[in-house]
Amino acid sequence: MEQKTPLYDCHVASGGTIVPFAGYLLPVQYPTGIITEHNAVRTAAGLFDVSHMGEIVFSGKDALQNLNRLLTNDFTSMVDGQVRYSLMCNEQGGCVDDLIVYRINEEMYWVVVNASNRHKDYAWMRAHASGEVIVEDISDSIAQLALQGPSAKDILLQLIPENKLPAKYYTFLKDVMIGGKECLISQTGYTGEAGYELYLPNEDAPYLWNLLLEKGKDRGLIPCGLGARDTLRLEAAMPLYGHEMDEQISPLETGLNFAVKMKKEDFIGKKALEEKGVPALKRIGLKITGRGIAREQQDVYLDNTLIGHTTSGTHAPYLKVPVAMALVNIDSVEIGTQVEIDIRGRRVAAEVVPLPFYKKPPPIS
Repeated sequence: MEQKTPLYDCHVASGGTIVPFAGYLLPVQYPTGIITEHNAVRTAAGLFDVSHMGEIVFSGKDALQNLNRLLTNDFTSMVDGQVRYSLMCNEQGGCVDDLIVYRINEEMYWVVVNASNRHKDYAWMRAHASGEVIVEDISDSIAQLALQGPSAKDILLQLIPENKLPAKYYTFLKDVMIGGKECLISQTGYTGEAGYELYLPNEDAPYLWNLLLEKGKDRGLIPCGLGARDTLRLEAAMPLYGHEMDEQISPLETGLNFAVKMKKEDFIGKKALEEKGVPALKRIGLKITGRGIAREQQDVYLDNTLIGHTTSGTHAPYLKVPVAMALVNIDSVEIGTQVEIDIRGRRVAAEVVPLPFYKKPPPIS
């Protein structure tokens, strides 16, 4: 049976179309529709319920040592209030999940994982933990709101002074009071826009959700659902677990080299990645130039030779063009190459283009 987030009644009251997703009942869209929600985030602001995401805490003297062993990035240089993206690999070099790590202090870290992988990740982390560390899943007690878009900062400044906002991208402040509710607030997001994510106790989430919508309505803020969240991340070419990566695809094959520190002493999967050598695949961007919209798992051809498959695809609402990401043979194409995608048995023309499709604006400052 699917769970409800603390904001379920808010979504129903606002006319959200509720669907099951990753074990939860969540709004896929509101009466405004996905395109309107998408463009609101690009031009003003959108508010998302992402309380289904998982939060796992590492605490103790060996917390850092465990993170460096479990994850591909290096957390040694992190300071309090910093956020860092990483992958978690299996022994074969495939991706168990992608996640972000918050350093609370030298002996406490929050790890935010994908909702669909929460229980798998927690079991994996517990099974591979060692030394003086406690690994605790606190997901069921934490709500998460994502306020995204160019108006996000102005909306929050109606509620808190600027020195209570994280000053840089991928940083956070904790114990921030917003409308009398205590939050951890980070300058992060999954939309390709500047914005914030707010973590707070479940019981405070409905109040803050309604407060933000009220304060933001004159600045174009609207509630947004899963549909817009997916089109926004795809337009910004942000990878999604289960599409651009999985337990068979390595982070190097999907172009996430920046988060894989091969020079650090060791991590689970490092040996396999070294033995594989140069990746056989690469992630590319495709602009559909023919008639059709590509979706995931559709074959990509170059001169009648199968070179790979799409991993995600949609009509990009802000760019107003169909786009897709694909995993293809490493040396098969370059920017400008003309290819074809098999869309329901019909070959449709496409062009290899640079990623991201939509260029992220400068971080909030």
